[in-house]
Amino acid sequence: MRNPLTIFASLFRPERKSLASPDADLLALFGTPAPTAAGVNVGPGSALTVPAVSCAVRAISEAVATLDVRVMRREGSAEVVAPEHPVAGLLRDRVNDWTPGPEFICDLVAQALLYDAGGLAWVNRVAGRPVELIAYDPAHLTAQRHEDGTGQYRYLLNSREIPAEDVIHLRSPFGRSPVSLARESIGLSLTLERHAAKLFGNGPRPGGMVSFTERMTPDAIKNAAATFAAMLNSEKTGRTAFLDAGADYKQLVLSSVDSQFIELTGFQILQIARAFRVPPQMLYDLDRATWSNSEQMGREFLTYTLEPWLRALEGALRIALFSADEYPTHRVHFERDDLTRADLGARAVAYSSLIASRVVNPNEVRRWEGMEPYAGGDEYANPHTSTSDAPGAAAPQDGGA
Repeated sequence: MRNPLTIFASLFRPERKSLASPDADLLALFGTPAPTAAGVNVGPGSALTVPAVSCAVRAISEAVATLDVRVMRREGSAEVVAPEHPVAGLLRDRVNDWTPGPEFICDLVAQALLYDAGGLAWVNRVAGRPVELIAYDPAHLTAQRHEDGTGQYRYLLNSREIPAEDVIHLRSPFGRSPVSLARESIGLSLTLERHAAKLFGNGPRPGGMVSFTERMTPDAIKNAAATFAAMLNSEKTGRTAFLDAGADYKQLVLSSVDSQFIELTGFQILQIARAFRVPPQMLYDLDRATWSNSEQMGREFLTYTLEPWLRALEGALRIALFSADEYPTHRVHFERDDLTRADLGARAVAYSSLIASRVVNPNEVRRWEGMEPYAGGDEYANPHTSTSDAPGAAAPQDGGA
């Protein structure tokens, strides 16, 4: 029987790893992604060369960046817009001298979709107020999970530790980016695209084969090939080719096995869509899209794809951009109405119904459409009837006895 102390010591013996055959952890230590089962390295740069991945990243990050961003301030039980707050000016106009606010938000979300560390940006403060936001390259601004196991992070800017309150940190679920979690599917997509490029680009397979019953010298083969090519390249297409010396021509076509990579490519698009939680139609895979389900998938894109990222982004911006005194009463809000807005005809019908039922007044509708109010538009009246009494008012009395 082995000594228990020997067994305990063996559990904590340092493991030796060789650079000749590095494993995934050792490659990650040097910043190199481990090869996938398909034999390719998948990182943020190589993943973006897959059209489905770049389309998913753009669909999410650009959709978030197109939304109007506001700073909301709580006053009692109500919330009002605070356009005068410095944070509102940063996010709405420009975050620094060279980056507009929408571009900054787009890059921050895209980083969180591509890198395990998430989207990181440094907050430059003057007298305690944020005056500049800088999204450094991921190699310069890094995040390291704290050793105490509480889930806190330490942030290094050019190898110098900076306070956590000066960093905007948008993290991906599970602490892993969708690119990292779907690296096998992305690696297979890269392999399929390379196979297709070699198959159709380099021509590893001839278009046809000519066999001769008689033995041919190299010069005779060259002459036969030149004659056959001259007949095919004739200006008069569709002519019959004639071969002598007992030649037999067979056209080579792709087998069903060779052509199945098209189906595999379509399946990989679905796998990548699942990893990013994006409806396939957002990646322009319209095989299963119909008039009836396209609108539903659009709503699912807002509910199940964008909404979690919007909530996480609002929380990350709120923690980093507001002081301890402002945090309880201020927050950043992205207006979702632009994504759920129906077409003009559907909106007109809905607005007319709401005004006629005296739920809203015309000026409220005009404000939703970004139009100026007009005199008398604050009245709750039904324009389709002769009376404009408010709900609950007494019915008009008959003038007779």
